[in-house]
Amino acid sequence: MLPFEKALKIVIDSACLLGAERIDIAKAAGRILAEDVESDIDMPAFNKSTRDGFACRRKDLANELTMVESIPAGYVPKKTIGPNQCSKIMTGGVVPSGADCVIMKEYIEIPAENTVRFVGEETEDNISQKAEDIKTGDIVLRKGMRLEPQHIAILASVGKVQPMVAIRPRIAVMATGDELVEPASKPGPAQTRNSNSFQLVAQVQKMGLTATNYGVAGDSVSHIDSIFKKAAEENDVVIISGGVSVGELDLVPGILRQNGVELLFEKIAVKPGKPTVFGMSEKVYCFGLPGNPVSSFVLFEILVKPFLYKLMGHNYSPPNVRLSLGESLRRKETLRQRWLPVAITQTGTVKAIEYHGSAHISSLSCADGLVSMGVGVAEIEKGTIIPVRLI
Repeated sequence: MLPFEKALKIVIDSACLLGAERIDIAKAAGRILAEDVESDIDMPAFNKSTRDGFACRRKDLANELTMVESIPAGYVPKKTIGPNQCSKIMTGGVVPSGADCVIMKEYIEIPAENTVRFVGEETEDNISQKAEDIKTGDIVLRKGMRLEPQHIAILASVGKVQPMVAIRPRIAVMATGDELVEPASKPGPAQTRNSNSFQLVAQVQKMGLTATNYGVAGDSVSHIDSIFKKAAEENDVVIISGGVSVGELDLVPGILRQNGVELLFEKIAVKPGKPTVFGMSEKVYCFGLPGNPVSSFVLFEILVKPFLYKLMGHNYSPPNVRLSLGESLRRKETLRQRWLPVAITQTGTVKAIEYHGSAHISSLSCADGLVSMGVGVAEIEKGTIIPVRLI
């Protein structure tokens, strides 16, 4: 069995960018940036007041100040501040030449018309200096970033209204197995509903991508082959659940080979998810995931998701928190890395959820995350601080 770390490296190293395109900034959230973005302006573009108050010279704070001008935001000052002078200024206003501080209006009194006196003990400058945040030409966003709302604000601030982003992969999902029926049908004896395809499509959608569900193929070479051919022709990535183990009807690896897919691994040292397949041809990438739903969920999270992001030039780092283990974790078989669903308690510790194996899909519905027990690890003691991979 291939260690998981090596399997992940093979998958990531196999991913090649699919291209880039310019899109409107209004549609850029969630996309992966395909270029460095430079600022075309200084930020702030001028010395800017951070308070409502009066701009003046610090050396004159002990004196009465004559107001020479009022400066709202968006107004270019026309007066220079001289000795014992000030300008009334609003938050965001341009600090006039000659002034080196802004006294807050809460700390002044007005002894006469157009005259103010500072009555505080001391004051900060209350000025954002020109270019103290960003200078013209500074790189403000890096290639490979996933654009979150705060990044959209930066794009807007530097006038990048048509950012270059990575092309999103076209993704197909299909399931195999004579025992599967679609969710609208009530299963008969020895049948089960196809939950994997809908789960995998939803996991793809949570990434901000889309996937096409190609339905269920029965356990025959011709049926799996025909659906796979169509999916491979129309997509960049095909994700197949079921039919990847070593049973008589586990036909997927052979069908992939017949279609020119080079299989780079067929087993990895992970539980759940040992019979996981990955391969590629000149036209398509293929994942074969186990048919048990917890297995397919976990392997998508830890293997397929990082790959899909890498196809767009993004180095995915899963959200993790480090928490104290509320009760010890123990196991007997330690040859594979094991992933367990866990819940975060109200006291901030983490505990394992009742889990009956890789078919126990309802265990995930109460899970906040997954924890890993490494190869050779038989026990993690209560109170140990462990990383929790949030889902």
